Amino acid sequence: GGRAGIAGALGIVACNSVYFLLSAAGVAAVIAASGRLFTGLTWIGAAYLAWLGIRMIVTAARSERIRAPEPAAATSLSGPLWKGFAVQASNPKAIAFFVALLPQFVDPRASVATQVAILAVTSMAIELGVLTSYVWLTGRARALAQSAWPRGIKICAGGLLIAAGARLAPDAVQGRRNP
Repeated sequence: GGRAGIAGALGIVACNSVYFLLSAAGVAAVIAASGRLFTGLTWIGAAYLAWLGIRMIVTAARSERIRAPEPAAATSLSGPLWKGFAVQASNPKAIAFFVALLPQFVDPRASVATQVAILAVTSMAIELGVLTSYVWLTGRARALAQSAWPRGIKICAGGLLIAAGARLAPDAVQGRRNP
């Protein structure tokens, strides 16, 4: 149901905020340690985004229409919250995503802590908005899950990730983000 979905979304965002802080501490250390490491991390991030995009497109192309499950009966909201946190915590790709993505938006010549704080709050707000939209959509438009929409969305999202990775690669070559 909707309330459980929102609780699960809050659990995912809570876990991602932990991942964000862990990756921010690591990125700050890399920035302080070496410009070459930072450039290398930028390249890894660009390649990872492109890989995610390609994988998303391939998966969408192979996927069949899915049957949406019926919503579960109302339960305590702490269960879905902790389940959302646990599911995200068991996903090692999530921290890799943050480590790959965060350096792309940090200017090592400015206050790293301030930038990371702004990015963290913005990221959590956007993510909660997106997850809440998913909950709303599944509750209001269950027929979408049985249509071709999920496949098209995955293909578009995959293309955007590939484009983001391709755009970041020239920055790494030209050293625009190099301290």
